[in-house]
Amino acid sequence: MLLHLHNENPNIRDVKKIIEIIDKDGVIILPTDTIYAMGCRLDSKKGIEQMCRVAGKKPEKVNFSLLCADLSHLSEYTAPLNKNVFRLMKNNLPGPFTFILDANKNVTKWFTGNKKTIGIRVPNNIIAQTIIEQCGVPLVVTTIHHEDEILEYMTDPVEIHDKFKNQVALVIDGGPGAYTHSTIIDCTTEEPILIRQGKGIINE
Repeated sequence: MLLHLHNENPNIRDVKKIIEIIDKDGVIILPTDTIYAMGCRLDSKKGIEQMCRVAGKKPEKVNFSLLCADLSHLSEYTAPLNKNVFRLMKNNLPGPFTFILDANKNVTKWFTGNKKTIGIRVPNNIIAQTIIEQCGVPLVVTTIHHEDEILEYMTDPVEIHDKFKNQVALVIDGGPGAYTHSTIIDCTTEEPILIRQGKGIINE
């Protein structure tokens, strides 16, 4: 199913339909402030397993991140942060960044294998923010790639729906996606390290 949402004022009744799908272990594809992402509820084992099947990878080989509404519940998913890392995240989020942090036991119980780190995203996208807030828990997400190695990412929601309509429960049309991925910062070492430069320019 393809569902159009206004990217600045999503219809709350449509959002509730999306939440009903997610709450029943459904996998969706949604817009972010960078590229479109495939996601499900963090506590949905069936959803995570389906995402792995769609990605064609074993669970331990898929790069999952958590899409969060804000940083208020960060301690539920990560090891304690030092003040400098928290300040860095607070100064740059919401925004097109993925911060790699040490995961705690709450994360490891939801994933197959010994997952010691987790990527954290707080997207500057009203559709994504509204869905996460209404869901009540973060979404587990992973990127979807274009079959064309030059283009790398799919940006047209109609094209995305045509490809994944038989593999996911819903594709949300929030307008064209970006061609650029998020900037990745590894915060598991003593000093944060820029792993991948993407759309976001870090404000130190």
